[in-house]
Amino acid sequence: MLFNTLAYAEFFAVVFVTAWALVERRLALILPFLGLVAYVLTHRSPLGFGLMGAGGLITLFLIRASKAEENSPPRPRIALLQLFLQTLALGFLTTRDVNLDPVSYGLSLFKVPVSALGAFSWVLGASGVIGIYFLMVARKVRLLFILAASYVFYAHWDYRFLPLIWGSSTADFWLAKKIHTTEDPRVRRSWLLGTVILNLGVLGFFKYFNFGIDSASVALEALGLHLPEISLRVALPVGISFFTFESMSYVIDVYRKELEPQKSYAEYLAFVAFFPHLVAGPIVRPRDLLPQLAGAPRFSSLEAGEGLFLIAVGLSKKIIIGDYLALNLIDRVFDAPLMYSALEVYAAVIGYALQIYCDFSGYTDIAIGSALLLGVRFPLNFNSPYKAHNIVDFWRRWHISLSTWLRDYLYIPLGGNRKGRGRTYANLLITMILGGFWHGAAWTFVAWGFLHGAALAVTKWWEERGGEKAGKVRSALSLRHILSVFLTFHLVCVGWVFFRSESFEKAGLVFAQMATFTSHHPNLTPSLLGVLLLGISSHYLPDRLFYALQTRFCRSHFVLQALVLAAVAILLRRMVSSEQVPFVYFQF
Repeated sequence: MLFNTLAYAEFFAVVFVTAWALVERRLALILPFLGLVAYVLTHRSPLGFGLMGAGGLITLFLIRASKAEENSPPRPRIALLQLFLQTLALGFLTTRDVNLDPVSYGLSLFKVPVSALGAFSWVLGASGVIGIYFLMVARKVRLLFILAASYVFYAHWDYRFLPLIWGSSTADFWLAKKIHTTEDPRVRRSWLLGTVILNLGVLGFFKYFNFGIDSASVALEALGLHLPEISLRVALPVGISFFTFESMSYVIDVYRKELEPQKSYAEYLAFVAFFPHLVAGPIVRPRDLLPQLAGAPRFSSLEAGEGLFLIAVGLSKKIIIGDYLALNLIDRVFDAPLMYSALEVYAAVIGYALQIYCDFSGYTDIAIGSALLLGVRFPLNFNSPYKAHNIVDFWRRWHISLSTWLRDYLYIPLGGNRKGRGRTYANLLITMILGGFWHGAAWTFVAWGFLHGAALAVTKWWEERGGEKAGKVRSALSLRHILSVFLTFHLVCVGWVFFRSESFEKAGLVFAQMATFTSHHPNLTPSLLGVLLLGISSHYLPDRLFYALQTRFCRSHFVLQALVLAAVAILLRRMVSSEQVPFVYFQF
């Protein structure tokens, strides 16, 4: 699976090198050779290495033969010759080793039942070869390669959902064009309503079908009625919440006339499927990402250094803090809170606040760093959220891409703060309840959203009464500010208990056990306390120290950068657990 850290690193290395090589379009000749290289490196044999060496020499010779075509794609004859020779070599190896043609073998890696395809496998094989040829001679070969890599990335989770992301993107692309080409307000609204129904319908079916059936069963049983057992269980496509919101925001922006419809179909597909942010965000707005994909590729050594730094930081957050706390404290306590003292349960609640931050912001750091290495910049998604002095400030710092999406596409359309105080408070509550429901199909997520919505409404009411002006600058060292940060953090932790618990019953057990005030703590080992302290103290360090360290790294000699990254890799290798801990937000 490419969602495994090491597999992702290998995948990204290939994409990075190839994508930048394809800036010079005649180097598209390397694409068929990559398939041969990948196969030989995973099926090591003297014959394979010999064919790979010969294939490399042929590729270099044909690239040199295309030298006269400096910023142009390979000539069709040369492209066809390269494709034929490399496919012939690869086909010989796959047929000899696994009795499959190259395309069928590639499909089998994605768990496609190629044995059931019969003669159709040859159709797929021919289609694959033709597709690679047109990719080689395409005008936007680099963009198309990144799009293909993104679809490969998604297919590694479950190839059956590729039509879903492609179909959703295609529908929104054409619906936006329909909205743009008509001036009739009623027709425009109809097309927009179609977009909303389509996107939310797909999201609702995959995300809430099981939840709806289960909730209906419980409700009917409470009335003495029994619903027939429903055997259908709908799998949740990874990342569906993120790419649905991104695609929907594009159509809404076109409807509002804030954005011109994208002319390039390929660029739009790449915007939705761009793999660094595909499965867990950040939710990148079309106006931020589309121009970067449409523009010329740009490489900056400083941005590359920043990208590597962020990837190292993200992996460190995830493995050293998040995974360690999850495996050694949080999962155990939340599974059986009554077996632990109040102090240990409290430590687990604080630990989960650190885990979800380190896990999610760590993924975001990796996503931003990966995109930077490909010449694309994502917006900031986290800004030390546990430094917030009230819940409004928290949502300006936590999952910024989601909070601003909810503000612009839900809170403001509901009326925002333009229709009186009561309506403002209701809009805040509705927005956050729906935001909680977006996170997952469970009533505990609704409770989490309700808590945050109510807290936002109360904070708004307090500010309007003159208790504290919004955005007021306060001394970070004042007792009042420290107390506000402390209380805000613990309010957020109360919400995290509902977010993490499987049911209200489990959440109630967590709160009840903390209320016993027992303090024995045999499970809080020195190493566990050390990681907790590391997570808390590193979060509250001044931001200028982090950015100073980042700047120092980016401006260092590449040898020093390599040594630092190697040291981090060794540390992570020693800290990583044999038990894989998936990213928390992969479930959304």
